Amino acid sequence: MVEFIFLSLLLMVPLVYFVITVGQIQGGSFAVVGAADQAAKVFVSQPDAVSGRAAAEQAVLLALADHGQEAGNASLDTSCQPADCMAAGSAVTVTVNLTVPLPFVPFSDALHLNASRLSASATQLVGRFR
Repeated sequence: MVEFIFLSLLLMVPLVYFVITVGQIQGGSFAVVGAADQAAKVFVSQPDAVSGRAAAEQAVLLALADHGQEAGNASLDTSCQPADCMAAGSAVTVTVNLTVPLPFVPFSDALHLNASRLSASATQLVGRFR
């Protein structure tokens, strides 16, 4: 009986930790895809590039919070093709990067222990009529 309990714990604890870590990574991947998509849509709906950038940042923060991810682990990058972001027909690409920390590790920030680094991009076209 003692051997069974010891071996069960020895095998089950890493398995449960693995499942929790994979769940955190999957949740992070849903978060970055949704955040990039919403940020690109919000960016092109604004009247100028400065307010578009601010609105995109707010959309990313909201999408990450909805999925239980910390905003401090994310970064946002926008690029426009051509350089004028608000010209009709411009393609605005928003890239969101997210670092998913290992669960239940108290000093993961100091030790730089991360489960994964995720990235997602979304592109929207600026419409001709606004």
